Amino acid sequence: MISATSIEAAATVGRAARLSKRLTFLLLASMEVSFLAGSIAPTPVYALYQAAWGFTPITTTVVFGVYAVAVLASLLIAGSVSDHVGRRPVLLGALGFQGLAMLVFATAGSVNALLVARVVQGLSTGAALGALGAGMLDIDRARGTVANSVAPMLGTATGGFVSGLMVQFLPAPTHLIYLVMLAVFGVQSLGVLSMPETSTVTPGALASLRPQFRLPVSLRPAVLLAAPLLVASWALAGFYGSLGPALVRTLVGAKSPLLGGLAILAFAGSGALTVLWLRAQGARQLTILGSAALAAGVTLTLVALLLGSASTFFVGTALAGMGFGAGFQGAIRSVVPLASNQERAGVLSVLFLISYLAMGVPAVAAGARVVYGHGLGGTAWEYGLVVIALALLALIAPFALAVRRPR
Repeated sequence: MISATSIEAAATVGRAARLSKRLTFLLLASMEVSFLAGSIAPTPVYALYQAAWGFTPITTTVVFGVYAVAVLASLLIAGSVSDHVGRRPVLLGALGFQGLAMLVFATAGSVNALLVARVVQGLSTGAALGALGAGMLDIDRARGTVANSVAPMLGTATGGFVSGLMVQFLPAPTHLIYLVMLAVFGVQSLGVLSMPETSTVTPGALASLRPQFRLPVSLRPAVLLAAPLLVASWALAGFYGSLGPALVRTLVGAKSPLLGGLAILAFAGSGALTVLWLRAQGARQLTILGSAALAAGVTLTLVALLLGSASTFFVGTALAGMGFGAGFQGAIRSVVPLASNQERAGVLSVLFLISYLAMGVPAVAAGARVVYGHGLGGTAWEYGLVVIALALLALIAPFALAVRRPR
């Protein structure tokens, strides 16, 4: 027979098996890093696929952009579901689908397989981002706000660079990175099984699955103010993630897959470091610094294309990455802390919705311009000028708002 003592002992063991708040926070942060690392991992491999299957830059950007579309669809449908069913069930499901995506990547033999993998990957990432960000804020609002800004860029930087290293120096370049990521997601699944739930289960899960934009009225001015910088930053990230490796290889005159990873590392890595460096600054200061650095960095990269200077290109890329980091942190910190506990995942989903729309659509348009327009160099100039214009708009918007605000 099962006694009351044995039941109490089992419950005590179960409670002891739960991760502490600190370890849970680190687990959630590591998952956000790994999800974004997995999303950028195929980028250094695209050149190998293109050489083997003979597709154009349009296909490269479509494969990249379909991921963003899948993320958008998932954010619209499941972005706030963790506010109702809890963080753990959403994260376990997302990890399972991430593992499936890695298996499809590792066995891909055609562009169609890449598209399927990217769709599955995007759907799982979109479902997870809101739950991960909100889960960290549930535990620690201050650190969670910083982590929500650092983790995506850190994941992008490490994923692109590590993938480039593996493709360049290790065997099975179209398989190994995906198998490594599969192992990472498996270990993190075990961690989610051991973590405590950070959110209270509330009714309305089915209703939350209806695609809709619901942003609290009080937060709409802050989101509108952040939108130009979000669009400029993530549009540039989309360009680096899809056509950046081809651009830097053309500039350097070499075909090394590692070059694409280095460009992504310079862009996203400098962004992550900037977030940590400026974490004590206010949201308005971060927005101004981010806008200025983004405009200056893109201008410098365009000058590098004129001069044919690889060193200038990487300096400009790092400066643009600093603008990306500061601007994204400013957007997050000006909006998310204003939301209540039950609104956090939905608000984060709106911000990521803007970001991924900006990342995917312009990238696909750029691929078409490369083939049917002015080529890679001309497209880079057109793209860069639009990003500079948006960054300047974001730079003057806080000043214009201050002038119009009554005393």
